[in-house]
Amino acid sequence: MSGRVARALCTAALAAAVAASPAVAEPSGPEPAPAPGPAPRSVAGLLKQLQTLYRNAEEAGELYNGTEEELRKRTAEVRKLRGEVTEARAALESGRRDAGRLARDQYQGRTDFSLYLRLLLADDPARALEQSHVIERAQAGRSAVVDRLTGAERHAEVLAAKSRAAQDRQRELAALRKKQHDTVRSRLKAVEVMLASLSAEQLAALSALEEKNIGEAQDTLTASGALSSVRPPSEEGGKAVAYAVEQLGKPYVWGAEGPETYDCSGLTSQAWSAAGRDIPRTSQEQWRRLPKVPLGSLRPGDLVVYFPKATHVALYIGDGLVIQAPRPGATVKVSPLASNPLLGAVRPDPGNEPLAAYTLPELPEDATSGPDTGYDAPDT
Repeated sequence: MSGRVARALCTAALAAAVAASPAVAEPSGPEPAPAPGPAPRSVAGLLKQLQTLYRNAEEAGELYNGTEEELRKRTAEVRKLRGEVTEARAALESGRRDAGRLARDQYQGRTDFSLYLRLLLADDPARALEQSHVIERAQAGRSAVVDRLTGAERHAEVLAAKSRAAQDRQRELAALRKKQHDTVRSRLKAVEVMLASLSAEQLAALSALEEKNIGEAQDTLTASGALSSVRPPSEEGGKAVAYAVEQLGKPYVWGAEGPETYDCSGLTSQAWSAAGRDIPRTSQEQWRRLPKVPLGSLRPGDLVVYFPKATHVALYIGDGLVIQAPRPGATVKVSPLASNPLLGAVRPDPGNEPLAAYTLPELPEDATSGPDTGYDAPDT
């Protein structure tokens, strides 16, 4: 992280908060920003405190993303159920009309006699028996009318209950989303407050220490042999990498899924969507639901997940590098794989065969510019 970029974070963090999802109303009473506490004397302590604030903001942001995704699905469910309720009520009304006609016919004496009465009153019982199938069909038709009416009533009641429950959950999620939105804004404000309190010398020292920590972590990972194998991606994985490369330089904004801004999981989910495969929206769900792969088996397109709570994610592109949307104030960039504390890796397309040959798309000269870290640092 250069001193210039670090100083820019002060205003960019607030801009990222304001630029968040327009679907959420402005908070009427946002949660007060947590005080960053007294500034530590050591540069390492300052860096730890700053990165912890970033991690807190990311955790809140990913919770917001999960709620937003569930609300989106619930809204679609409500819309679908409303349509089904309308159709069920139309079918119920049709059944009621049929039942009404049947009742009127019976009241006016226009219905057919039962088979038993026809046999009793017929001049030619044998002839009546030959025509019994006609009478049976008429009776079956009347029974069917009653059955349809009963079934339509039950179906309409069940759908109406489901629709009410879905709308109740929709309202709960909307309220939760607003609360989480306010929490993210508050935590980003805490980052802004801390950055504003630092001198240019402190920011430069933070940048140097951050780069040193990342370099040492990457060297350790390389020395372990975990990155020694070279594997081509699948066809879909190659498309996901190509999409991510095209997003380099675009700003990080929490809750964003492109095409002009991204957060970490917004970038990875959209990269794989562009490749033709839908994956979960948040980093936690990507870690929980996608198949795990060892770091020593990584291939381009795999997702690398960071921190114990899986609150950050990046897209592996090979050669020990990832593309990520790091944090507020930063842009989508190429980073060392070990730029954050590793949790593990997942593969969105485990059943797909790797390509016979693969060349990484050309990267722009400034692909590695800007801060590498996400939202926390390893415990020391």
